[in-house]
Amino acid sequence: SSYTSAFKQTFITMKLSTALLLTLSSADAFSVLPQNSPSSMRSPISLEAARQPIMAGNWKMNPATVDDAVQLASGLSSLLGEETCPMDEENDFCTEVVLFPPYPFISNVKDIVDDIGITLGAQSIYFEEKGAYTGSVSVSMVKSLGCQYILCGHSERRTLFNDGDGDINLKLKKVLDAGLKPILCIGETKEEFDLNIRNEVCAMQLSKDLFGVSKEEMKSVVLAYEPVWAIGTGLVCGSEDANAVHAFLRTVLSGLYDETVAEETRIQYGGSVTPDSVDELMSQPDIDGCLVGGASLVAEKFGRIINYVKK
Repeated sequence: SSYTSAFKQTFITMKLSTALLLTLSSADAFSVLPQNSPSSMRSPISLEAARQPIMAGNWKMNPATVDDAVQLASGLSSLLGEETCPMDEENDFCTEVVLFPPYPFISNVKDIVDDIGITLGAQSIYFEEKGAYTGSVSVSMVKSLGCQYILCGHSERRTLFNDGDGDINLKLKKVLDAGLKPILCIGETKEEFDLNIRNEVCAMQLSKDLFGVSKEEMKSVVLAYEPVWAIGTGLVCGSEDANAVHAFLRTVLSGLYDETVAEETRIQYGGSVTPDSVDELMSQPDIDGCLVGGASLVAEKFGRIINYVKK
């Protein structure tokens, strides 16, 4: 009944609110980070963490044709360094590389990069398994093509396609149920950044989007912090500021789960990453990789990002 549905929704909201309040209070989330501050919020829980780097290229609605996609994948395949590899228990510290081509190009790109250890992912899925959902793609469909990762909650899906946190949560759990790995994207808009509420926004998104996800399932989850105001705008989020947000996210994870999850979860940075900025970003202790947009469409640029210089 509508009464039962409303009661259930109210109960879920109350649980979310309680979890978030506990998390925020324990993480001192309302001590807002100044825009140009050093990483004074360095999280003590991640001092000894060792996490495999992960670089991901999100091609978005590019390139124009399958031939262009094949050419891009072929160009990239010749630029991998010796330290790149797929997720492997025996190679914890090599760099995992994931590509997110548009749906029509996934199989063609996989044929090129599969043998060299690049992993494939899909840019989104719908949370229903099948049915009358014109234009939608299910997790079983992309899994059958060999995808191992799915982007969930990318800022463009949130803003352009109105994906809310409830939908993102359903997608993320559908991905996990299928045995695949979600990359959960969170981040504040320019307006929220100007209001100095990015910590609160990120904590709320994280709490809502991970609702119902177990500690064990978190081993398959990657986070990506995307300051929306720094994507394609020319505005820059400094590496120390980005690291401070990542460190804060670990305190949120510690509140939602425990310190083990906070230490082990990989967190990417995504915000106009370039060959010029990647080395400094990857020198930060809480940044475990990058989610790259425009630069991933140029093989030489993405190749340089993948083969970043460790400082």
